[in-house]
Amino acid sequence: MSSCFTDLAQQYIDGEWRPGTGSWDIIDFNPYDGEKLASITIATVDEVDQAYRAAARAQKEWAATNAYARRAVFEKALRLIEDREAEISEMIIAELGGTRLKAAFELHLAKEFLREAVHLALRPEGRIIPSPVDGKENRVYRVPVGVVGVISPFNFPFLLSLKSVAPALALGNAVVLKPHQNTPIVGGTLVAQLFEDAGLPAGLLNVVVTDIAEIGDAFIEHPIPKVISFTGSDKVGRHVATVCASHFKRSVLELGGNSALVVLDDADLDYAVDAAVFSRYVHQGQVCMAANRVLIDRTVADAFTEKFVAKVKTLKAGDPSDPETVIGPVINSSQADALTGVVEQAVAEGATALVRGTTTDNLVEPSVLTGLPADSALLQQEIFGPVVFLVPFDGEEEAVRLVNDTPYGLSGAVHTGDIERGVSFAKRIDTGMFHVNDGTVHDEPIVPFGGEKHSGVGRLNGDTMLDAFTTLKWISVQHGRSGFPF
Repeated sequence: MSSCFTDLAQQYIDGEWRPGTGSWDIIDFNPYDGEKLASITIATVDEVDQAYRAAARAQKEWAATNAYARRAVFEKALRLIEDREAEISEMIIAELGGTRLKAAFELHLAKEFLREAVHLALRPEGRIIPSPVDGKENRVYRVPVGVVGVISPFNFPFLLSLKSVAPALALGNAVVLKPHQNTPIVGGTLVAQLFEDAGLPAGLLNVVVTDIAEIGDAFIEHPIPKVISFTGSDKVGRHVATVCASHFKRSVLELGGNSALVVLDDADLDYAVDAAVFSRYVHQGQVCMAANRVLIDRTVADAFTEKFVAKVKTLKAGDPSDPETVIGPVINSSQADALTGVVEQAVAEGATALVRGTTTDNLVEPSVLTGLPADSALLQQEIFGPVVFLVPFDGEEEAVRLVNDTPYGLSGAVHTGDIERGVSFAKRIDTGMFHVNDGTVHDEPIVPFGGEKHSGVGRLNGDTMLDAFTTLKWISVQHGRSGFPF
């Protein structure tokens, strides 16, 4: 396993594997046992520039390549993932602390999104639009933007890197990818290796492993990329958007959430419990769509809470390589400390801990809290870990108000015995996505994915990839002679 990481502990620029030239190294650790997986000398501003310039050189020929030929690269990449699935799963477990269940979930989605990228290469279509001018033909072409910068997060790094990289490439662009410092291999150089082995021409995908302490805003300020696709926190996303706007770049922002799963008075409680526990605790709660809050109609709150607490107590925390483990480690010690602080703050504010997990190194056991004051700031923020707040409500009107009472608007769910009641409820919620009688954590290749409010700008998946990674060009043709006033 260690060779899988050390072999990929380099920069990938213009089709070459080489060390960075920075003055310090990023150390890649296993978050569960602290094992050093790799050491990567960081990329400098100069290497970021080299990566973007390589991308720009390669992109023109790639855009002119027949779309069917481009498609073949993604078909090969998909086969490679299928062939290497066991190895990649072990890498996800080691670098992210993801459980075996989580690794399988991420790889399943990654393959689905690559299948969509295969079709996306053939999706762009032009139009001919009527003109009020006699003899004029208006042609509208959909063309690649050129070069796309992608910044991916640590929680689903393989999937969320591929989710922007593959469509951008399929549509004729070149890409420079900057993975998160905690997942530089699975979220970065592993992706480069797969596409290199799939036959992607050199220069079209570049991976720079670096840190803002070294490069500042150089990755997003650089004049070559026309679009920056960022997945991460709303705080960083706000900065990315500001810098992009000041340099006339488009930004696609998939940011945090504070999702609620709502249990109405006619819900199937056993099913709602299963959905709520998964929605909160999948991948230790390190999911932007995770249900931070579970809202329960007061008439069923006691029964639901009893069942919910009982199920949470069965979740095994520990070694993510153990197939029985449901809760593995969070990504690093600062995240673990922050989550411990959230529980302590909630209890200090008057909440009752129905389950209070302990923290050992990066392993944070589940906590279930109730009775948090309605004005607590904790109910407004994203809790990126295995901590949940149970909140009773009186009737649908209050439920709608509570769900919407957050700066975020990414996902959510409602459980009810009446599907149309659920749909009516969902329509009143200010989110980009909402699910009836299901969990809050969903992503499908052809369904628009994204949020409202502080949860992001723009959408990904399916046809929305065209809006993200192509632009429109109007070319008019005047048949015959045009008249001019002077």
